[in-house]
Amino acid sequence: MAAIATVPEAAPGPAASRPRPRRVRVWRGIVLGVAALYFLVPMAVSFWFTVHTEGKGLSLGAYTRILSAPGFVSSLLLSLGLAAATIVTVLLLTLPAMLAVRLGAPRLRPALELIATLPLVVPPITYVVGIGTALRGGTEALAATPFWATLIAIQDERFPVVLILAYVVLTLPFAYRSLDAGLRVIDVRTLVEAARNLGASWPHVLLRVIVPNIRSAIASASFLTLALVLGEYTVAALLGYQTFPVWIVTVSGNDGQLSVALSIISLLLIWLLLLTLSGAGRKRQ
Repeated sequence: MAAIATVPEAAPGPAASRPRPRRVRVWRGIVLGVAALYFLVPMAVSFWFTVHTEGKGLSLGAYTRILSAPGFVSSLLLSLGLAAATIVTVLLLTLPAMLAVRLGAPRLRPALELIATLPLVVPPITYVVGIGTALRGGTEALAATPFWATLIAIQDERFPVVLILAYVVLTLPFAYRSLDAGLRVIDVRTLVEAARNLGASWPHVLLRVIVPNIRSAIASASFLTLALVLGEYTVAALLGYQTFPVWIVTVSGNDGQLSVALSIISLLLIWLLLLTLSGAGRKRQ
């Protein structure tokens, strides 16, 4: 009896390679279109307000006055410097603590999560009032101690350290969540044990093994910190420092068009920095 040759059926391709249903594509386009309108319409209206003056027509005078506006450069540089210092500080404090808990004391992980989440439940106005009370009380109780003398020595009105400490606490929940998401997708224990068995020191393990594997998470934490510092007003205003958001609010009382133009420029600056940090996070050797 002759054998009947059968042709095996082709294995179905992965789900990701199949064409998406038309209905899914349509709904995705609708959602993206609504989101674009939600962001672009207010931006367009704000831009029109900055370039149109009743009786004078269109003019870019609000944008040409930005660089010559008193306090613009100094306040922007102050906010960028505070953001850079806050990013470095929060990463140096958070990442080693998370690795230590993950590797040596897993039972302390809920406590670490609780500590990192606490700033979300404290209103900024309450937080800054507490900072002011602590500073006034410290002057009376800790004036003769080396700790207080060190704080006074490093404090500078041109670069207030107290704002960096306050911003570190405010950004802690966002940095923690970003780093935690990055650490969850890698086998931290295996990587660390392999590097240590090969003779790597702990700084080498952190900088050459862990950090390259969570670069996207570090970029996300850095962007969230940068966005918060560049948009934070309450703490800086109540403590009496002229950061970029405080300066924008101050200028808005005298020149509305200049204030809105500055807000548009700052938003575009944040978007540009977001794209830069996102590109740095996706870059691989």
